[in-house]
Amino acid sequence: MTIAKSADTRVAVILPCYNEGAVIASVIEDFRKYLPQAQIYVIDNNSTDDTAEVALKANAYVIREFEKGKGNAVRRAFSEIEADIYVMADGDGTYDASRSPEMVEMLVQEHLDMIVGTRHTESEAAYRAGHRFGNRLFNLILRFLFDDKFKDILSGYRVFSRRFVKTFPALSAGFEIETEMSVHAIQMGSPTKEIETKYFDRGEGTSSKLNTYRDGLRILFTMLMLFKRLRPFTLFTIISGLFMALSLIIGVPVIIHFIETHTVIRLPTTVAAAGLMVMSAVTFVAGLILDSITYSLKTNKRLAYLQQRSGLPEYRSPTNGKG
Repeated sequence: MTIAKSADTRVAVILPCYNEGAVIASVIEDFRKYLPQAQIYVIDNNSTDDTAEVALKANAYVIREFEKGKGNAVRRAFSEIEADIYVMADGDGTYDASRSPEMVEMLVQEHLDMIVGTRHTESEAAYRAGHRFGNRLFNLILRFLFDDKFKDILSGYRVFSRRFVKTFPALSAGFEIETEMSVHAIQMGSPTKEIETKYFDRGEGTSSKLNTYRDGLRILFTMLMLFKRLRPFTLFTIISGLFMALSLIIGVPVIIHFIETHTVIRLPTTVAAAGLMVMSAVTFVAGLILDSITYSLKTNKRLAYLQQRSGLPEYRSPTNGKG
């Protein structure tokens, strides 16, 4: 019997929703079909339609989160739901529930902490051109900032181990939550994998809650803030280098003139160049200090991560099934 159909491993399907009453019943039915032993939770993010009522009629558990924002809904789910494996998908019917058993099995067999369902679609209507461009751009930015190669950091279709869920701080309030998940996995060195999944057109009667420009800026800001918090030495070294370069650009001519004439005729320029060089040194030292603090915090987070059980079955011998 596969893990997806085993009663020994607790599987929770988490569906954050805002005004998805038109399709949530079919989404619940799809996941129940492919993960029959799973408990299905709909996180109603203060919907103004009948999402919660429809979900209850479909025999799903409903958790209400009144603070709007997908991040708030995910944080509530992660803090309240107890399981060994967590499957997260949007409640709009755009993700392929039929791939969930394979994703769960892969998580267990390879002892991973997160699997990301990367979105693939041939339909132009599945998500807008601005969303496509933004997704590619943010993947490139993440690769540049954190030197990692996630292909779809904004995908809402993911499977997690208990260890990942219970050590993930979930500080973001909105759609930047997926970015935070990806960066957390990078920082913790969590074993992760991506698997391509179909991305369907939205169901009739539903609409995208993602604002291209507002949420895009929030995601970009989140990336930059995470970069500052997790890699301060790199960031502050870059800033220090910029201060130093500017100081040399305006200061070298003054130095050359002084060597030739033994006089300083541009005192304001001299003071500005000296001030920029001092700022460069101070910024570099601040980066060193913050890097030491970050290393200590990362060590503590890693130790807390290791103390949390994964929730996955123990390793077994491929020949005789004994440990």
